[in-house]
Amino acid sequence: MTEPGAAVPLEPYSPRRRTALVLTGAGTAGAYHAGVLRALTEAGVKLDVVGGRGIGAIGAIFAAVDGGERLWDDNGFWRAPAVARFYSWRPAVGLAAWALVAAVALVAAPLAAMAAGLVVFPIDFVLKMAGVSAASGLAERYLRFAASAFAPTALPTWIPRLVVLVLGSAGLVAAVAGWAGGNTRRQRGGIWWRIVRPPLSTAAATKHCWDVVWDLLRGAASLAQPPRAELGRRYTELLAENLGQPGFRELVIAVHDLDARRDLVFALVGERRRRDLVRRPTSGEAEARRAEVIDLAGVARDHFPDAIAGSLAVALATDPYAVRFDAESYWRGETHRICDRPSSLVRLVDELARLDVEQIVLVSAAPESTGPHALARPRLDLRGRLGEHLQSFEAAIVNDVARMGPPAGPRIFTVRPVHNPTGPLDFSGGFDDRSDRRQMLAELMARGYEDAYHQFIEPVVGASGERMGI
Repeated sequence: MTEPGAAVPLEPYSPRRRTALVLTGAGTAGAYHAGVLRALTEAGVKLDVVGGRGIGAIGAIFAAVDGGERLWDDNGFWRAPAVARFYSWRPAVGLAAWALVAAVALVAAPLAAMAAGLVVFPIDFVLKMAGVSAASGLAERYLRFAASAFAPTALPTWIPRLVVLVLGSAGLVAAVAGWAGGNTRRQRGGIWWRIVRPPLSTAAATKHCWDVVWDLLRGAASLAQPPRAELGRRYTELLAENLGQPGFRELVIAVHDLDARRDLVFALVGERRRRDLVRRPTSGEAEARRAEVIDLAGVARDHFPDAIAGSLAVALATDPYAVRFDAESYWRGETHRICDRPSSLVRLVDELARLDVEQIVLVSAAPESTGPHALARPRLDLRGRLGEHLQSFEAAIVNDVARMGPPAGPRIFTVRPVHNPTGPLDFSGGFDDRSDRRQMLAELMARGYEDAYHQFIEPVVGASGERMGI
């Protein structure tokens, strides 16, 4: 295991061994992945396979087709203004919040009218003392206004009606949105629970991902973007036809199937390893592999967009993605809900070991705890609280996986920051208590670039004494 910020032992790294890059994490971790990938690309580190989990699936799909530059360049994925809208609040949630604010403002209107008297009477008194004739009757006019405002047919009647109208309209819109956007399968429970949906949306992240993929695939041609199913087929065909060429790598993505209660592996590997991707010696294991492994090089290539959408879905914070399997597949046309699961990293590493990977560069934006006297103030906002849980789960599973080295599996080299104040959902940057300033995603990307050199390229690759190659 490589300890962040510490002297790295001279592990027996060799560019001649089959090497995989694994990108893991959620949300803003993708910016850190981009910085690390840039450093590895510039240093000429040989990568045979790229694996992704969570937001790491985005970095993996670009790295697999020699498109990593699209992640970090000036007009790239993580520098686009669209990133600030990732995992935004659902419109219904925003509407409910504004409706509540409007209702509170309406209820507070009478109190504000009464509080105005605390200002009117002193002003009237001071102006009369100063002999200002224009102030004559100021207090009397306020009293007449208050009497008319609090008459039985005025504020006491209209304010409750307006509050009910505002809250009722917001509730109706939320109910319609929840009913129209709910799961396509029949559900159990009271019908009113359909309006209660996770607060965040993956729509902006998914759309931006496919926009950048299309920019990569179309090159300089000015063409309209095709549907995602067609775009996914073009991507998988490009990768399948060029495997073995410089810059093109095998691809493995892991997501979790809520309905099957197991992890799914979407993989596109070389022809020599494709035969063993699903088949296993025992019939029981072969059956499980058919249920869990999706071969993107075969007829299941249409599920590639499903793998991306499922990787971006955060459990409980967003809706899971509904994927409909083919009638000829193992799941016989069923519709399953898939999402990301931090512990799927274990499954991802296990699959890479099955693909004859001998060494893994594991990249995560979740830092380890440095020990006592390193506590930060807990976040109060909902996005911050969700981010703290995601980052803590991520750090724990990375620690566990980093200990899964030889002789049980591939040698694992980790690249992760010593300190990262940017939470997984802080797409507009995070405030760092230690330096008393806000850090943006561009700085997180630069941190990944530096950490890749300090923790892996210089001490591990440089110390190996072998040429890295291309």
